[in-house]
Amino acid sequence: QVHLVESGGGLVQAGGSLRLSCAASGRTFQNYLMGWFRQAPGKEREFVAAVSRSGGTPYYADSVKDRFTISRDNAKNTVFLQMNSLKLEDTAVYYCAAESGSFIYTPRKYDYWGQGTQVTVSA
Repeated sequence: QVHLVESGGGLVQAGGSLRLSCAASGRTFQNYLMGWFRQAPGKEREFVAAVSRSGGTPYYADSVKDRFTISRDNAKNTVFLQMNSLKLEDTAVYYCAAESGSFIYTPRKYDYWGQGTQVTVSA
């Protein structure tokens, strides 16, 4: 069992930055692919980024490529999402998720989810 808790969301002006953190419980954190998803009002939950178990391989949605950076610290059971050059369309609830398999982009395949943290980007 894995318990995930996100933090770091908030209100930021367009062009600004935020760093989200996701703290995971358990002794098997490194066994999971870790992902970030987001959901805006009226929209489906969408893939944002993911990182391999070792932390060596990141994956990004085209919409955030070159602006966001995902990383993980396995010694601290934590995954991060550094968000730079934020745009109004980045406004959403951001969720951290853990996947025991290899389904990087599919929300329904992730095994565990955090409660979400709100990110609001203002003009």
